[in-house]
Amino acid sequence: MTSAGVRVSVFGKTDLGRTREHNEDAFLVADLSTGSANLQPDVRNHDIGPRGSLFMVADGMGGAAAGEVASAMAVELIFRHLSSAWARDSDGSASRFAYRMKEAVELANERIYAYAREHPDVRGMGTTVTAAGVFGDDLYLTQVGDSRGYLIRSGEAIQLTKDQSLMQRLVDAGELTEEEAEQSERRNIILQALGPDPRIKVDLTHQSLRRGDVLIICSDGLCGLVRREEFAIMALEHPDLPGLCGALIDLANDRGGPDNITVVAARFDGDALPEPDPGEDVGYQVYQLPETEPAAEEPLAVSSGPEPVEALPADTADDTGLPRGFLVVAALFVVIALLLLVLL
Repeated sequence: MTSAGVRVSVFGKTDLGRTREHNEDAFLVADLSTGSANLQPDVRNHDIGPRGSLFMVADGMGGAAAGEVASAMAVELIFRHLSSAWARDSDGSASRFAYRMKEAVELANERIYAYAREHPDVRGMGTTVTAAGVFGDDLYLTQVGDSRGYLIRSGEAIQLTKDQSLMQRLVDAGELTEEEAEQSERRNIILQALGPDPRIKVDLTHQSLRRGDVLIICSDGLCGLVRREEFAIMALEHPDLPGLCGALIDLANDRGGPDNITVVAARFDGDALPEPDPGEDVGYQVYQLPETEPAAEEPLAVSSGPEPVEALPADTADDTGLPRGFLVVAALFVVIALLLLVLL
């Protein structure tokens, strides 16, 4: 369907938390049809145009200022690619939009990886990214790492993303329950991030939007402390989006605020959106792209450093600050050890 008649209200906020010295989270809110990325009134409330809209949260890691560099580069590079290659693309279809989103994340990874290799002071830096793209009444999410996306519909919060983490891998394998994973000391070990490795596997998912839907994307500084069902309660209690973002951050800080906290909240409305259907399947749904898609028309130049877009500010994807390769080996070692224990 066309994008006419779909309207979004959106807001984002980031906070240092109670224990960190630097904020390594970054976020972005953009109207891709106008090319505007900010929190000014024309973006905070806008109709979804022919090129869609984009909301992102990135959670940096690497120690010192490296995490801040990685997350800032991620949001800037992804937005810049969509503002150029997608904006000029002659194919304005939904599948092409999804392809360009995935492509933008892959290209951002290549640039961050190259930048880290050229600058030893930030070697090993990385960042998660969860990017939500809206095209017409369709929502596409690209994810690397463990920042999350939730959809609140008819008073219920549903997680749309799946963490790329060691604990999620063990849950999927049936070795741990979700409750056990949430309490584990290893819950911050992720299996992928932008930057540490030259190639990544982007998780691309899809959800059809309905009237009144609220989307929340956030770093683990928030979702690590706030339960899924609490997001729905808070959204009901705080219909004003700036108030909702502030209340969620306050709740995480009240529970210790051990990490940076970042949240973007968006509400969708308009005559083009159907009412929610109680029988409709909602949740984590992988989106399969067509098997052949042409390459980007213009590859991005390697950034000489982060160039954040206007007025938008990044949390650690894991708390160790260790090089990515070490974390992957450690994660695999833990998986093998746990499987051996089960067999014994």
